[in-house]
Amino acid sequence: MSEAFDAVDVIVSKRERGELSDAQIDWVVDAYTRGVVADEQMSALAMAILLNGMSRREIARWTAAMIASGERMDFSSLSRPTADKHSTGGVGDKITLPLVPLVAACGVAVPQLSGRGLGHTGGTLDKLESIPGWRATLSTTEMVAQLEDVGAVICAAGDRLAPADKKLYALRDVTGTVEAIPLIASSIMSKKIAEGTGSLVLDVKVGSGAFMKDVHQARELAETMVALGTDAGVTTVALLTNMQTPLGLTAGNALEVRESVEVLAGGGPEDVVELTLTLAREMLAAVGRTGVDPAEALRDGRAMDVWKQMIRAQGGDPDAALPVARHTHEVRVPADGVLTQLDALKVGVAAWRLGAGRARKEDPVQAGAGIEMHAKPGASVRAGERLLTLHTDTPDKFDRAIEALDGAFYIAPDGSRPDLLPLVIDRIE
Repeated sequence: MSEAFDAVDVIVSKRERGELSDAQIDWVVDAYTRGVVADEQMSALAMAILLNGMSRREIARWTAAMIASGERMDFSSLSRPTADKHSTGGVGDKITLPLVPLVAACGVAVPQLSGRGLGHTGGTLDKLESIPGWRATLSTTEMVAQLEDVGAVICAAGDRLAPADKKLYALRDVTGTVEAIPLIASSIMSKKIAEGTGSLVLDVKVGSGAFMKDVHQARELAETMVALGTDAGVTTVALLTNMQTPLGLTAGNALEVRESVEVLAGGGPEDVVELTLTLAREMLAAVGRTGVDPAEALRDGRAMDVWKQMIRAQGGDPDAALPVARHTHEVRVPADGVLTQLDALKVGVAAWRLGAGRARKEDPVQAGAGIEMHAKPGASVRAGERLLTLHTDTPDKFDRAIEALDGAFYIAPDGSRPDLLPLVIDRIE
């Protein structure tokens, strides 16, 4: 069959800072998914989009074309409203684990389609797979049944959801076009809109351990995604949150599951509890359940009950012992003072080098590998105390992990105050 457009004309149009028509966008996304537009042509177009940007209309149409490349899920048969959360990823970001059962315990169904980690940011599925027996892959029928029964599901997105995104995502990774805001926004939102949730809360991370290093970039991404969600009829809110320092006191798969269970048991690090409750309140407000206090569901054990049901429903044993790494190495505090800095990116890279993350999609991860932090910025520390404990099954990985931590922390004289951004920097709706 003859094609409606020529790929080179579309590339040249964007190269010359032109606006692509709806018909051009529909064609190029579909033709790329079908294999008519070659990888090198889509690479050139992605670079032109990175350099020259897209209008709000172009981004909305690009997102719609990505959704149209696959199936849409439908949760309208459920007896409760649906809300979902998406984080742009960070270090120690285990918030999905306590958040999903917490919101479900408050009467809202949470269909959380999650991914695996790549590079220094951890993947929710990798974390949960450290629980013996737990499985990430569910059919749509199983997912809907679990949402009706338990109210909470965390699983892998099926291949039929926005397949154009899957193909384009892999290409962006190897062509230096990951940072293009129109492509990030359409990638995230095509999957979330196709997933069929009624409302969506976005957690857009800012700082060294995040995708977006500065607040202006993060705000632009958040505003773009909120506009896309709103235009598609999904109630969408975004929070800009701090990722200069890792979240909580752990980075690594089983280590983060353990910390998440502590939160569900009513304990856990302050920042993890605060962000979990803040996002839970946003998700409840988005579906009109403003009279429900999620803090109650943490205190009275309802959230923990839903967690256990959710893990069991996916074949996991919530009471089983989690994997523990065979080797540890301690990094000690070099001098008395105040810890004023603990760099999220450096901690994330070190955890990745210990085996907690992967460099390529097909790499295995170690369930027990990662880093435990014994202090957070603002804490007074004494020379010789433990600052970090490194965990791995492969002791020859310690040297490169320690290298990655060079300059990761700063100890200032007693009486110093760290200059810290608040945990929640801004809210966009």
